[in-house]
Amino acid sequence: MNMPDIKNRLVRTIQDAWNSVNFQFKAGERQERLRPEIIGRLLTNVMTDDERAEFYGLPTGCRMREGAKIISKENLKCGEFVWIGENAVLDASGGLEVGSHTSIGLSVYLWSHTSQMTNLTMENYSGSPLIERKPTKIGSGVFIAGPSIVLSGVTIGNKVIVAPLSVVNKDIPDYSVVAGNPAKVIKTISEEYITEERNRILGIPKVKDDTCC
Repeated sequence: MNMPDIKNRLVRTIQDAWNSVNFQFKAGERQERLRPEIIGRLLTNVMTDDERAEFYGLPTGCRMREGAKIISKENLKCGEFVWIGENAVLDASGGLEVGSHTSIGLSVYLWSHTSQMTNLTMENYSGSPLIERKPTKIGSGVFIAGPSIVLSGVTIGNKVIVAPLSVVNKDIPDYSVVAGNPAKVIKTISEEYITEERNRILGIPKVKDDTCC
């Protein structure tokens, strides 16, 4: 099958879907509110990561990879040079703050709401008052490896490493390395450690201490 045939078949497939009785748009307040966001997210699929970040109004140096999603972006406070990986979800519906030079890994979910009570009480409908929202805060210089989850109301301090497959359900202090479900501190780092690791990666030799004891 040559390229024109493939294109024609694709066009026909789209036309068939468009004309299907099951392909319908509802006219309501909820639909009108959500549709521009859906269309915008669709258009960002052809953008580069820096263009996508600018589209979402993120600050200087931020990059946002394909498939990433921001919920209630008007409630997101984001620092500079933040990297957001593929298919990450940043839920700012309850308030979300992300510090500068932080990386949100692939398929990382940052939540600021929970809706479990809507299920337990059999009241799982749109706009349920049982959806509980709490602000979530991520510090500066944080690396969250994916896939990991940060639950609503959690504060992660500055210069923290979250290992892959972690579920963070409580506050994490500065200079911590955490892992597990639920995430626990497995190591504490320091500025000295950070400097040593930076120099090692850059190939900068250690300064010899000639001080005589």
